[in-house]
Amino acid sequence: MKFAESNVLQGLPKQFFANLVKKVNAKIDTGADVINLGQGNPDQPTPDFIVKAMQEQTAVPDNHKYSQFRGDPALKRAAADFYKREYGVELNPDKEIAILGGSKIGLVELPFAILNPGDTMLLPDPGYPDYLSGVALAQVDLSLMRLKEKNNFMPDYHDLEPQIVKKAKLMYLNYPNNPTGAVATPDFFERTVAFANQNQIGVVHDFAYGAIGFDGKKPISFLQTPGAKEVGIETYTFSKSYNMAGWRIGFAAGNADMIEAINLLQDHLFVSVFPAMQKAAITALNSDQHTVRDLVALYEKRRNQFFTAARSIGWEPYHSGGSFYAWMPVPEGYTSESFADLLLEKAAVAVAPGNGFGDGGEGFVRVGLLIDEPRFTEACQRIKKLGLF
Repeated sequence: MKFAESNVLQGLPKQFFANLVKKVNAKIDTGADVINLGQGNPDQPTPDFIVKAMQEQTAVPDNHKYSQFRGDPALKRAAADFYKREYGVELNPDKEIAILGGSKIGLVELPFAILNPGDTMLLPDPGYPDYLSGVALAQVDLSLMRLKEKNNFMPDYHDLEPQIVKKAKLMYLNYPNNPTGAVATPDFFERTVAFANQNQIGVVHDFAYGAIGFDGKKPISFLQTPGAKEVGIETYTFSKSYNMAGWRIGFAAGNADMIEAINLLQDHLFVSVFPAMQKAAITALNSDQHTVRDLVALYEKRRNQFFTAARSIGWEPYHSGGSFYAWMPVPEGYTSESFADLLLEKAAVAVAPGNGFGDGGEGFVRVGLLIDEPRFTEACQRIKKLGLF
């Protein structure tokens, strides 16, 4: 027998990152020394104290049983304490926090937890491509919010068509931003809460890069904004702050109704995350965060090194204030994809074409700050030889 994929699966977007990896690997297979600036995978190891906690907890027999439904209460308490300590935000661990198998799960599952087919949601453009997976799986309608450099890549809600705003029921934001590295301001989040209240639109803030801010400025949490919990939630991941990308653990915090919807859906999809991993996550949240500060310092050093190297060849970056990305303009006469293909083919330098993050990313490429600093200089010197700048 042959089984066809469902209409829903056939409607899923193409996996942008899988195609990018395929191109890079094909170049590597030719024997080329590829400098990979296209990846978004943290290159540093998980801190030893977290690994040790995981090893110890894996040996505890009780942790081999099924997880508690809706997560370990101790982890939810640790998440609430973390938000209180880091952001001054009060959270009820029982009603305002949901444990996730990585924040991507929460971001993809939320549309079909609180929306119905045909409802409309707003997504940033450019934005994280996997947001589109939730749109397809939930069979909801999509409208894009263009992020423009003149607005520091924050949406201007006045630009949205009134009929779209009237239909919209959910909106996603992401700061520090992937792919641009832009950071949100308190004023912007205040406008967001007012806009959401006025139009009855739920807000989901993807805070994946929340720990990574530069120039002495710590990124702000959406939940710090007065009234934020009344209109939305924030998702947080251990992947970036603690280099735990492969561990797949995170949490959502905020509006109790949204949190309950996530929990109810997860009751039916999976019990929860491996108990030992939840214990290790508690260790991470309760630590003094010195490893996070060291990591941020490393990324800032890399950003500065890359900016210096790029400017030395006449390639001027957007001044990213957070995340571990640089957002770079494409030279005249090229599209994002043709420029990325040229760099890979002629210079063996891989970057992520901006149009892979939406039409709003056309004219840019994303550079990951995830290699050793000397390779940034080498990459820019290779690009210089192409005579584009």
